[in-house]
Amino acid sequence: MHDDARISRRATLTKIGGILAGAVAVGGWRAAESLSATEDDAASSGPAGVALGAVSCVLAPEQTEGPYYLDDHKVRRNITEGKAGVPLTLRLTVVNVSTCKPIKGAAVDIWHCDAGGVYSGTSVQGTEDDRFLRGIQRTDAKGLALFRTIYPGWYEGRTVHIHVIVHLGGNVVHTGQLYFPDALTDAVYRRTPYSRRPNRNPRNAGDSIYRNGGKRSTLKLAKSGSGYIGSISMGVQRS
Repeated sequence: MHDDARISRRATLTKIGGILAGAVAVGGWRAAESLSATEDDAASSGPAGVALGAVSCVLAPEQTEGPYYLDDHKVRRNITEGKAGVPLTLRLTVVNVSTCKPIKGAAVDIWHCDAGGVYSGTSVQGTEDDRFLRGIQRTDAKGLALFRTIYPGWYEGRTVHIHVIVHLGGNVVHTGQLYFPDALTDAVYRRTPYSRRPNRNPRNAGDSIYRNGGKRSTLKLAKSGSGYIGSISMGVQRS
C-alpha cells in the first residue's frame, strides 16, 4: 500500500499493519521529527518513562468524535496539502494505560480545520472532494505516530482543537480531541493567515467540550524554527 492509499475504518484498518506511510520530511521538518536518544529511551521504558515525564500512564479523556469524521482518510504523515499556516509537527504517543508501555501498530487517525476554520470533505462548507488536514499513521515500536500539519484555525462555538481516534486491531480504543494553550494560540493568531480572522470565540475555558477533560488533552508545545512541535501521550485500554 502506498502513501495515498485510502483506509476504511470499518473494513480495512486491520490490514494496515507494517505500513511505513509518508515520505521522510526534509529541511526543518526533518529536524522537528527526529527523535533524540533520550526521547527514544524514555518513550520505550514504561514506568521509567512515566517517572521522566515522557510518558503519561493516565487514561486519555474520551470526547465526542464531532460531525466531520470521514471513513476514507489517507495513510500519510504530511497532511497539509499546501494549506497555509504555522507549521506544526505532532508527536502522538499511544501507551497501554495498564502497563505504561508503548503500543506498537496502533492506527492514529486525526483531522482538523484549516487556518480559516474550514474542514475538508463536508458539503456544509463546499469541500466534499477535498481531504486536506486529514490522515492516519501507525505507531512505531516506541508507540509514536508523527504528523506534519499546520496550527489549526478556529470557528464560532469551539475552541482550537484537533480530532483524534486511535484504532487497535480494528477496534476504536480512544476517541478524543487535542487542545492548545490559549496564550500560545494568541501569539500564533497574530501571524498571517490567522490574523485575518480576529476575536476568536470561545477560548478554552468557555468551550463545553474542553471543560470535560480538555486540560488533560492539551498538547505540550515547543518552538521549532518558524513552527511548533506538539506532543502528548494517550493512555488507552487495549480491550
